[in-house]
Amino acid sequence: MLSHLKSRLARRLAMFAAMIAVLCTFAALAAAQDQPAPKWELYGGYSYFYPHAEIHGLLPGALQPLSSRLESNPRGAGASVTYDFNRWFGLTLDTSAHWGSGEGGLGNRIDDAALSTLSFGPKFTLVRSKHFSPFLEVLVGDHRLMPDAFYDVDKLGFMLGGGLDINLSRHVALRLIRADYVASNYRYAPFPASATDIGGVRLQTGLNFMFGGGEPPPPPTAACSIQPAEVFAGEPVTATATGSNFTPKRTVKYTWNGTGVKVAGTDASAQVDTTESQPGDYVVTANLSDGRKNGSASCSARFTVKQPRPPVISCSADPASVRIGASSTIHSNGSSPDGRRLIYSYSASSGDIAGSGDSATLNTQGAQPGRITVTCNANDDRVPPLTASSTTMVEVQAPPPPPPPPTPAPEIKRLEAKLALHSIYFQTARPTEEHPEGGLLDSQADTLKALAEDYKNYLKYMPDAHLILGGHADPRGTPEYNKKLTERRVERTKAFLVEHGVPADHFELKAFGEEDQLTAEQIKEQMADNPDLSPQERQKMMRNLTLLVLANNRRVDVTLSTTGQQSVRRYPFNARDFLTLISPKGIEKKPVKKSPVKKKP
Repeated sequence: MLSHLKSRLARRLAMFAAMIAVLCTFAALAAAQDQPAPKWELYGGYSYFYPHAEIHGLLPGALQPLSSRLESNPRGAGASVTYDFNRWFGLTLDTSAHWGSGEGGLGNRIDDAALSTLSFGPKFTLVRSKHFSPFLEVLVGDHRLMPDAFYDVDKLGFMLGGGLDINLSRHVALRLIRADYVASNYRYAPFPASATDIGGVRLQTGLNFMFGGGEPPPPPTAACSIQPAEVFAGEPVTATATGSNFTPKRTVKYTWNGTGVKVAGTDASAQVDTTESQPGDYVVTANLSDGRKNGSASCSARFTVKQPRPPVISCSADPASVRIGASSTIHSNGSSPDGRRLIYSYSASSGDIAGSGDSATLNTQGAQPGRITVTCNANDDRVPPLTASSTTMVEVQAPPPPPPPPTPAPEIKRLEAKLALHSIYFQTARPTEEHPEGGLLDSQADTLKALAEDYKNYLKYMPDAHLILGGHADPRGTPEYNKKLTERRVERTKAFLVEHGVPADHFELKAFGEEDQLTAEQIKEQMADNPDLSPQERQKMMRNLTLLVLANNRRVDVTLSTTGQQSVRRYPFNARDFLTLISPKGIEKKPVKKSPVKKKP
């Protein structure tokens, strides 16, 4: 019997814990509701009790207990008071009383019992809406069972249940139903199987009165906006009103008006006419009403009619100077500070101009030499338009004089043949850093003088021609030394030609150093092809071939840019200073660091 009682108690405790978890879950969900809650709730009403139990009791002098299933008790009333901490959680003090049947005789009274309770516990209101409020509750307290045939017993009891309140007003609600599971345990006999376990239901209905707490519904409000906030006169403006806290079942009416402007609209948006509006600030007002007392709100929005600004424009000519009869393109760069579309037009003090958009063409056919003034205009798309202008000048030049008669081709060919230049040769290590102006032998200077005269005559017919000077050195020096040496040789050759009338800007200089060397075989071939050499001279050159190869690589070659023809190489043996060029005597010594020594080129 004891184990059976413990088992039933364990099941009820487990059910109680599960219900608490469910209530907490519903309470968390209910926290999302926004309806205000009262501070105090006072309930009173009818109560019905169904015990769902058998009573086992031992009468005085009896040896065996009597047993009977307890009947339901419709004779009862209940009341409770609740303090709400917030909109979903409160604490309830509850009491109910169910009185006896008042019947006579043991047979009639054995199945009747009265019950009174005084309990305390949490109440969870799941939802607080305008129309209903469902709730759950867990109550613990004193349960007094009063059987008609036995004595009264007080025990600790539990109630777990809930109900539904129908809100009649902000302060009164009809508790349509309240249902609680009632659990308590009693004993009226000493036998193990004589326990009376109440596991029934208590049903109630009545009125719930609510006090304090929630604020009254907020008054209606309205918010206005206007787009765009800045316009020019004549541009459309749209005003919008948004209402809050109006009764959902009522239709909100909108009334619009403005100061200094016409406003048309009967719903949440209206159109503002700015056609005749002067620059300045304007206010549009909306009045909203749902027809109830205190069911109206108003709002305003401000916009600005801006002062119009004219466009700006700049004007340019390309080219700014033309011959009579030629054309110039006129470019306009315009913009509107107000973002308006621009229309361009053009006029000219002379000549003919035509075009649209941001460019036009000025034709100077028939114009006189001098300046032509071109005017560029930009009008915006307003009515009437705002205008901007800018001017530019085009210089008209007189036609050039007729060109001289063309130079006969044979003369140009003759000069080009003469400008198939001789290479210019230098002694070893000449010119030096100390005397860059020296190093040019008389025979080489004579060659350059003849070159300068022929080239100046050639420029009369070919003014864009120029000379390419390429310097070389023999391999008897370091690459760095040879590079600087050939730069001095090229500069010396250029300086001599400039001294003799060749324009200084008609040269292209190249310093090759010891690159592009002539070989002994190439020199032998040149000697064999040279008709100016006698057999004795050829024999003498062959005996000095090694020195001759070195001398031929100490040169500056000249190229005429218009033909690209290389200089015709004439070697030192046909010059009066041949022995000087090939002789190693008299060579200046250059200080070098400790390294494999090379002879100077």
